[in-house]
Amino acid sequence: MSNSTLSIENVGLTNLQKLGVKGLLYRLRGNRWVVLGGLIVLLAVLQWFQEPARHSGQPVPTDGVKGRPQLVDGDSFHLAGEEVRLVGIDAPEGPQTCTRGGATWPCGEESRRHLQRLIAGRTVECVAPERDQHGRLLARCTAGEHDLNREMVASGLAVAYGDYQREETGARAAKRGLWSGEFERPRDWRRNQGSRRD
Repeated sequence: MSNSTLSIENVGLTNLQKLGVKGLLYRLRGNRWVVLGGLIVLLAVLQWFQEPARHSGQPVPTDGVKGRPQLVDGDSFHLAGEEVRLVGIDAPEGPQTCTRGGATWPCGEESRRHLQRLIAGRTVECVAPERDQHGRLLARCTAGEHDLNREMVASGLAVAYGDYQREETGARAAKRGLWSGEFERPRDWRRNQGSRRD
């Protein structure tokens, strides 16, 4: 084959540039299902990355939110039409389990129950300066005299997540809650379960 002859089976980058768009389309015509599948995957990936961005532009309530929450787990709940995440802490997910004294215990469920006991039917008030990438309000919340974020970490039923290090150190030293045995950090547990939500 000479340099001046172009073979569709043997197209190099230089020759592909010479072919232009028409030549490229001709070259790919036999692989249209592969190309179509690739485009579908590309669109799905773009949608996946766009989803968090949709929520980040939602306005944050300037006066905060208050009311009676519906708990999701030990660090998140629905309140006044908003999904709220307690900022600076990370609690085990509902189905997460931990071990203590060689036995498994439902630490995710216990974390949620402890938050319920702290609230004890009182109105929850939250100040939320921002939203996370999933649209949840990142908030510091109180129920009566209880600082929910701080007390969840101090009880050992949530870990510090950018804040409340002193409370975590105290819970660890006293072997309270999660620190009374072995556990997987909630963030690691979610990642191992294939969850995108953090």
